[in-house]
Amino acid sequence: MNAMFLFSAIDGAADTLSSMAEGLASDTPVEKTQTIWDMIQSGGWSGMVIIGILFIMSIISIYLFAERTSAINRESKVDVHFINNIKMLISEGKLKQAKILCAEQNTAVSRLISKGIDRIGKPLEDISSSIENSGKQEVFTLESGISRLAMISGVGPMLGFLGTVVGMVIAFQQMANAGGQVEILDLSGGISTAMTTTVAGLIVGIMAYIFYNLLVVRINKVINQIEVSTTEFLDLLSEPAGK
Repeated sequence: MNAMFLFSAIDGAADTLSSMAEGLASDTPVEKTQTIWDMIQSGGWSGMVIIGILFIMSIISIYLFAERTSAINRESKVDVHFINNIKMLISEGKLKQAKILCAEQNTAVSRLISKGIDRIGKPLEDISSSIENSGKQEVFTLESGISRLAMISGVGPMLGFLGTVVGMVIAFQQMANAGGQVEILDLSGGISTAMTTTVAGLIVGIMAYIFYNLLVVRINKVINQIEVSTTEFLDLLSEPAGK
């Protein structure tokens, strides 16, 4: 009898522990992971529209940066002996060969030097004015598109803040509709829209701002290269007049 009672007590304790374990397991919160796409979808159509626009702006920024970087690299590749060779050919009166050398280089510097060679024999002021006007066109070509990066760097965060305002409006509407029984799940859509669009807008704006400034630095280097080379060319043309 004692053995039977002992086994019965052990079985009862085991059942009790099993029930307690199941209760604890059911009370343990299950961690839910949320992907970026889930966050975007939770914001509703308004958040998805804003995120979509920001995504397109980010693609445009990357394209403009890659395209302008490639163009600037092409324009900045000038042979270190180019100006010296031009000086030698002009001094020897070989203007045709100098023009061919400029065409082979096909950079902003060589195109400006070619413009100056075409006007050799005219007053130095006319040559300088022609090179200056052509230089402005070259600089305009180099800067083509980077103004869009500046615009995106400003518009991106503003769109993100627009999403913040829209998200808060959604959250307040949900609070009003819920009356006094407001639950956090009712506000999740609006809060998600507010936070997701703000982060996306800041990311796009910061990226475009960095791209813009990197391109400006590169363009300024090319402009300085143009100024130095054209000044050396004009100094060469002014030497005979000074003798």
